[in-house]
Amino acid sequence: MRIPRLRAAAALPLFLVGAAPPQEASAPSAYETVDPFIGTGGEGHSFPGAVAPFGMVQLSPDTDATCEIRTCYGHAAGYRHDDPTIQGFSHTHFSGAGHSDLGDVLVMPQLTAGAKLEPGDPRVPNSGYRSRFSHAQEEAHPGYYAVTLADTGIRAELTAGTRVGVHRYGFPAGQAASLVLDLRTSLYNYPGKILWSSLRLLPDGTLVGMRETRGWAPARKLWFAMRFSETIKAHSFLNREEKVAYRGFQGPFRGRSDAAEVQGRALVAQLDFGALARPLEVKVALSGVDQAGALANLAAEPGGFDAIRAATRSAWEKSLGAVDLTAEAPMRKTVYTALYHSLLAPSVYGDADGRWRGPDDQVHRAEGFTFHSTFSLWDTFRAEHPLLTLVQPATRNADFVNSLIASRQVSPDGILPIWQFHGRETWTMIGYHAVPVIADAYLKGIKGFDANAALDAMVASADYGPYGGLDEYKKRGFVPIDKEPEAASKTVEYAYDDWTIARMARALGRTDIALRFEKRSANWRNTFDRRTGFVRARKADGSFRTPFDPTAINYGSDYTEGNAWQYSWFVPQDQGGLIRLLGGDRAAVKKLDAMFDYDNSRLDYSHAEDIAGLIGQYIHGNEPSHHVAYLYSYAGAPWRTQERLAQIMASQYKPTPDGLSGNDDLGQMSAWAVFTALGFYPVTPGSGQYVIGRPFVEAATLNLPNGRRFRIVADGLTPANRYIGQVALNGRPLARGYITHDEILAGGELRFTMAANPDRRWATGRNNRPYSMTGY
Repeated sequence: MRIPRLRAAAALPLFLVGAAPPQEASAPSAYETVDPFIGTGGEGHSFPGAVAPFGMVQLSPDTDATCEIRTCYGHAAGYRHDDPTIQGFSHTHFSGAGHSDLGDVLVMPQLTAGAKLEPGDPRVPNSGYRSRFSHAQEEAHPGYYAVTLADTGIRAELTAGTRVGVHRYGFPAGQAASLVLDLRTSLYNYPGKILWSSLRLLPDGTLVGMRETRGWAPARKLWFAMRFSETIKAHSFLNREEKVAYRGFQGPFRGRSDAAEVQGRALVAQLDFGALARPLEVKVALSGVDQAGALANLAAEPGGFDAIRAATRSAWEKSLGAVDLTAEAPMRKTVYTALYHSLLAPSVYGDADGRWRGPDDQVHRAEGFTFHSTFSLWDTFRAEHPLLTLVQPATRNADFVNSLIASRQVSPDGILPIWQFHGRETWTMIGYHAVPVIADAYLKGIKGFDANAALDAMVASADYGPYGGLDEYKKRGFVPIDKEPEAASKTVEYAYDDWTIARMARALGRTDIALRFEKRSANWRNTFDRRTGFVRARKADGSFRTPFDPTAINYGSDYTEGNAWQYSWFVPQDQGGLIRLLGGDRAAVKKLDAMFDYDNSRLDYSHAEDIAGLIGQYIHGNEPSHHVAYLYSYAGAPWRTQERLAQIMASQYKPTPDGLSGNDDLGQMSAWAVFTALGFYPVTPGSGQYVIGRPFVEAATLNLPNGRRFRIVADGLTPANRYIGQVALNGRPLARGYITHDEILAGGELRFTMAANPDRRWATGRNNRPYSMTGY
């Protein structure tokens, strides 16, 4: 079945559309409500430091940047809430990734008396430049972080602009001030990761440098420029490696030196400032292009600590102001912090002059857009990017699309990014999920990019045979497990991506492409085993691989970070077709219940790092499950969706450091919480629909990028009233279980009347269910 073209609802009068829900006079602002410490414990992998919306610089404390790669999983963001010491403050971090890198240009203030140049053992106080700290002496807000370093009494404050980070250090009176700058440290460090680095003190006192690393991303280059509010009175540059021989430069070990420049693979510097009458400010700009780019980025954001902090606070207030919430304090903090986490990536990675370094390791210039990177697409195509189409300007979303297209144009492989950061491709995860991001943006009316060039890039990625078994997929209609690992997952994810290509091609009038990819989008059926009722991996001869255990999770096997229970539901484009194969509505509901109610007591998933937040075989801590609770609505039982969402929100989110059940994955976990709290979710990006769940806030207003407002009200919302009794859109009863993107953009009001008992008739008819490619 094709999506019917729905007429956009008439906009309500401005006095009604614009009416914001009343807030208590004492309620803190959105900015004040955000708690950056949420997700810094447990497996959230978020960081508490200073960052501007989508900023290139993420200036944050690292509590252990010396762990070996196999033991660093819990420190993927650099900071872990239960650690007792801070090693220093570095300028680049991922928010909630399941893998890591970065931690670039680590700075630590210390007293000149007793200054040390090694980090030391966190178990042995004063064994190095790291310091103990107390959470009672910490403070964090969007764009600001502060802590008192207990071992030295230094008060450290951090803020950040788009391409700069600013430190402010208050030293005890009468004590000489010193900084250590360590270019040896990195998150997920291991021998040989630092390929080359340099430091140079310019005549005007500016310190510049670079380093090239071989980590998660290969041959990643980063330059920095650092200026100080006080004059450096003495400096020491050291190279700690035993031999220097790289790129034609050869030399002996360099010990303590007051030379103006040093190169090598193990650089550390001590900068002495003497006793200071006021706090020391350190302003740092980054560039992925060159030294001139770092210096220009430094000049592009003028002002000291207070000016940058004020500008970034203003930017955060504007960004967070996209949503006005009325809710109980814990829920309000959870949702606003989730919105904050959703606005950290994809991050700017082009210089102020438009230059950026691409996957070909060459420098390019963006014309008419700002280059962004840090695309965790396997995670973020689901809810993060759809959320940004509602809460960010169209220009920002166009920047994302233009960045994806530009990366593909200079990619040695001619494919859109898979998991890209700092312009470099990691080839992490599966699928070609830049495709649904682009298609969803275009189909929602976002302009500012060449749609036909975008479609060409999408098709090229879907046809790139060497990637992930695509040659076999195109030939057989499925990826064979005896030729390619994780074949079952790849087949169903490719089929969904193909559907979004077909949708965009139809909209552009490119019928030949639409017909080809509509056919490919049905390939998910080639992995479905009617006998067991699960999606399974098939061999090249067409047989399903045996033995088969739907609960087994083994990396590199049939499924990607999951098992048959999760992946058998990944048919977002054709849930109606899946429900028919399962035996109809009752059978589908029964299977969904079996998933959530599964007894895991005899299963051991300790070997699987990303498997967290289990409710039976539903795994909220990882993305393949994120749409599943909404699937009851496709089977005519939306009240069961309402029950499951209450179960998930209560068990998987809380306003504490361990308040995320799994990795936030660059905003996807958080975007799920924002959508679900509002009462709807984008199960199928590219369809233009949001499936109605149930709200968890009393009222919310979306202050949309087009200047209109869409209000959500939940009358009678209490813990006991967890069901939808009635739904009205712009004052008219709504019989269907979804709303459209166009209806939201038109402005208006979605009003829920909550009830203690389920309405088993609402939105159950086949014509009132969400989109499915082949109908119901």
